[in-house]
Amino acid sequence: MSGQDEGRAEGRAAEGGRPAEERYAGEPAFDEGAVGGRPAGGAGVCGEGAAGGPPALARPGEDERLARALLSRVVEPGDEQAGGWLRRYGAVGFLERLRAGADGALDDSFHGTGGKRVQGWRHRAGQAVAEATPRRDLDVVAALGGRFVVPGDAEWPGQLDDLGDGRPVGLWVRGPADLRAWALRSVAVVGARACTPYGAHTATALASGLAERGWVVVSGAAFGIDGAAHRGALAVHGATVAVLACGVDTAYPRGHAGLIGRIAEQGLVLGELPPGSHPTPARFILRNRVIAALTRGTVVVEAEYRSGSLVTARAAQRLGRHTMGVPGPVTSGLSAGVHELLRGPGTLVTDTDEVIELVGAIGELAPARRGPVLPRDLLGPDCSRVLEALPAHGATSAQEISRRGGTPPDETVARLYELHSLGFVERVNGNWRLTNARRTESNKRRGGP
Repeated sequence: MSGQDEGRAEGRAAEGGRPAEERYAGEPAFDEGAVGGRPAGGAGVCGEGAAGGPPALARPGEDERLARALLSRVVEPGDEQAGGWLRRYGAVGFLERLRAGADGALDDSFHGTGGKRVQGWRHRAGQAVAEATPRRDLDVVAALGGRFVVPGDAEWPGQLDDLGDGRPVGLWVRGPADLRAWALRSVAVVGARACTPYGAHTATALASGLAERGWVVVSGAAFGIDGAAHRGALAVHGATVAVLACGVDTAYPRGHAGLIGRIAEQGLVLGELPPGSHPTPARFILRNRVIAALTRGTVVVEAEYRSGSLVTARAAQRLGRHTMGVPGPVTSGLSAGVHELLRGPGTLVTDTDEVIELVGAIGELAPARRGPVLPRDLLGPDCSRVLEALPAHGATSAQEISRRGGTPPDETVARLYELHSLGFVERVNGNWRLTNARRTESNKRRGGP
């Protein structure tokens, strides 16, 4: 994977690079009852303390997880301004500073960020804490058999860190597989929603071929190419990941409720937004950067000039991932965007082997492409010259063939007998003709009177 260090330390905290145990040792637990992780007056975030006893302490990093779960409702996906402060202060520290100005007091915690944006963060954070949504969101996803994966977890895909401050706050994940392990060997297959039968067939064939070769197919679960790619992988009992622009408990589009359910059982369904969140056009666009960063390369199958799948391809290009396109008819507007991509940084691919040649290990080369080998291709130059001298119709003498082919008479006769043994010519009344020459035969039915 271009630009990806697969040896990233998996047990490190999201900010500062310190282990979670070191970062949170002795720090107070995050309190759901107040924005910003102030010391809890009673129980910690992991459960109630025994009656009359000391409060239960949060597990190392649990306060960070709960804070990030809250922040997934506070900031929109891909908000680099929030990502910068999150990197600087950590999730708990970020919320503490939001709390510090919630009463309207002036502070300089977010110098350089617009006041309206900060006020929006503070309003949403206060509302989320008042309704105790972080714990409720975690319980909702847990009931679906899912979890909330954050930077520093063993399951966190390190390649998402290539997004810098625009990386997800965390990922809500449904499905039994390990996200990090699957992401290390994954390919995105995206394209038009209103695809043609050609595009749907191509996406299905690519996805099933990749899945059979042990690759994970990643797409967005939308109508058209996305759905065809998921179905192709599922059809061969392969691995597939759906990245949603809404909560993982929400089936969108509704027509794909059954498909998304199958993916959650056999593969993975994930998203940046907490349960119950609805999709918007902007969230669809921002979702595409996760698809691009999560995979080794992106294949675009059918796309118009203005297509969200081209946003995914451009994001993959910026991240140093492979960008590929499947060509279509030059008269099709649905392939115009792909052709423009291929005129630039994109690489033309037509089948699974060519995709794997780009994203796979060294030496996984696609077979050489060549046309069929015809029997005439195996003849030597002398035989070919004599064979070309024979007329297309009728028989002629060896002397005429020698004259027309420019070969000596003895050499011509020798080559004619060689061609005869190979079945190319036959001798008729001392002359020679091609064996496939049209013959004049009776119209009488065989076996007739």
